[in-house]
Amino acid sequence: MGLRMWILDTSVERDRIALWGPGGAVERRTCPPSFLLTLPDPARHWELVEALDAAVGAEPVVVRTIHGEGSGWRIGAGREVAEAVLRQTRYAARCYNVDVRRDQRYLAEQGLLPCAGPGDERFSTALDRELAVLELAVDGDPVRSAAIAGCTVTTDGRSRRLEGNEGTVLRDLFGLVEAIDPDVVLFPNADTWMKRLLGAADAYGVPATLSRTGRHVTLDSRSYFSYGRMYHRPKAMVPAGRLLIDTEQSFTYREGGLPGVLVAARITGLSPNRTARFTPGTLVSAFEVYTALARGIAVPWQKTDAERVKPAAALRAADRGGMMFQPVPGVYERVHQIDFTSLYPSIIVRHNLSPETVDAPDRPGFLAECLRPLLDLRIETKAAKRDDPAIAGVDSVLKWMLVTCFGYTGYKNARFGRVDVHEAITRHAREALIEAKETAEALGFRVLHGITDCLFVQGEPIGELKAAVEAGSGYRTEVETYDWVVFLPQRDGTGAYTWYYGRLRDGEVKVRGIMARRGDCPAYVQRFQSEALSMMGRARSVAELLTLSPALRTLYGTYCDGLASAPLDDLVIARRISTVEYTRRCPERGAVEAYRRAGVPVAPGMTIRYVVRDARAGLADCAWEAEAADRHYYRRVLAKAWGEVAAGIKPPEAAQLRSSIT
Repeated sequence: MGLRMWILDTSVERDRIALWGPGGAVERRTCPPSFLLTLPDPARHWELVEALDAAVGAEPVVVRTIHGEGSGWRIGAGREVAEAVLRQTRYAARCYNVDVRRDQRYLAEQGLLPCAGPGDERFSTALDRELAVLELAVDGDPVRSAAIAGCTVTTDGRSRRLEGNEGTVLRDLFGLVEAIDPDVVLFPNADTWMKRLLGAADAYGVPATLSRTGRHVTLDSRSYFSYGRMYHRPKAMVPAGRLLIDTEQSFTYREGGLPGVLVAARITGLSPNRTARFTPGTLVSAFEVYTALARGIAVPWQKTDAERVKPAAALRAADRGGMMFQPVPGVYERVHQIDFTSLYPSIIVRHNLSPETVDAPDRPGFLAECLRPLLDLRIETKAAKRDDPAIAGVDSVLKWMLVTCFGYTGYKNARFGRVDVHEAITRHAREALIEAKETAEALGFRVLHGITDCLFVQGEPIGELKAAVEAGSGYRTEVETYDWVVFLPQRDGTGAYTWYYGRLRDGEVKVRGIMARRGDCPAYVQRFQSEALSMMGRARSVAELLTLSPALRTLYGTYCDGLASAPLDDLVIARRISTVEYTRRCPERGAVEAYRRAGVPVAPGMTIRYVVRDARAGLADCAWEAEAADRHYYRRVLAKAWGEVAAGIKPPEAAQLRSSIT
């Protein structure tokens, strides 16, 4: 039976899959759990196969993997049986599709897509379906508020205030949701609020209507480490048939808005409720899984592509990261930044890199074929956003998915990853950047800085260099031109790799790594630096920049004088903590202790908000309880921000280039 509706959401209901459309339309299809099984010596385990057949069903099938085909069975059961099979065979068995989400598997096998209707393309940004959207903001703090005293509901540009005692607010809220029947609910801190809302609704006997079935799927909270930082995902209560987005916590929504979530769901084959809550790395993994299932390729449950044993010389040659050319700190005029577009995924596609092609480079690689259309779409959106700013959010989501696809190839549990692929990608990237540097120097350009996939150069004509680099490397590039750029120093005086700012030719001041860019910088300090950079952005040359020195020093003095009376709200620090067990005295430790005293649970990766009361003693107060601040500490923070600004009004120095491998 063909599906005729646009799929808004998918959910699993025992042995069925529910396919939801806008307005609550729903179709349910049978899809019991199953997994694929192969055995190295089937004759040895014939009793096991017979027992599985008698208990849950064992259908003989051909199991196709990225490495080839073989005989196996489709077992009509889920994870618990797969775990028992592994134990009984002493882990000789190979199981596939075990922990693949059933709704994603069903969509892939049936050729269906979330956030799409019949005939819609997977790799398209077109969203031609109007969805009913409701915006909800609940008063107070979901962690601390004793009772829900009010909220604001907005639909079609019209806002309504709901106030009264908690029971009244909940009845009015859920009654309004039922009457409006939105397809999408945009709700700041939804995943933190939901447990409170549902618990209170149950206590008052109020039917909770955010789920179209009344049921919610629970996603447990967890702390995880990614790209050198600790993150925390709060517990979530996910409704069925309706999209609920935590607009405060969702990375995908912050980057791409609602269109970004919907397009990412279509590409990955995940329900948008999950897409909105997952990291770019999880999304790119789901993208690969959907592609494999749609092509009839089994998804391995436990990775078997272990790193091969290498001699020390081979390790030294292969196990290296990206190339960097260290800048000399200072101010530089008329600088071009030439960037390779999506370099790492381009390398995967161009060089046919995939786990199965490491030892057989002439065969088509799954990973390269999988990423090709995603890369093509990203190139398309990057060009389109220049004329259509509305596409910028979707482009950002695609960018982050492609960025993480490289790191995922080296992840120990990656379904379609292998460390040899990871090493090959970085090798090709190093070669591309070194070749670009040599090309620039051969054409008379001066190379100021280089990092992984981009170069900063001085010289003309930049169009000639761009063409030469693309011809030599085979990769697309883009160019940004700065009227001036400031490379900042590290503590040891050498140039920082990712710490700079500069004025682009269109007048925008581009910043990387400085205080105004950091999320843990107090609003008072950010405001100073933003004002200073805005003032500097009016200078079209280094000479004009230097004339701003008196005005910038006056601005800094004004902020120094105003710090003593700055409101505490402007001194709040929002910092993501990597641990909750500190061994030294520091404000972060004091803030964690303050949260615990207030009865607020803390976990690694959480963002906590606090005001430093005494930096030397390591004392801090929760943002909502703070009554005093260590103004001397905040003066040091302000001075650090001034140091970054002051670096831009020093006379430029002769630059010498240093290079290093990271």
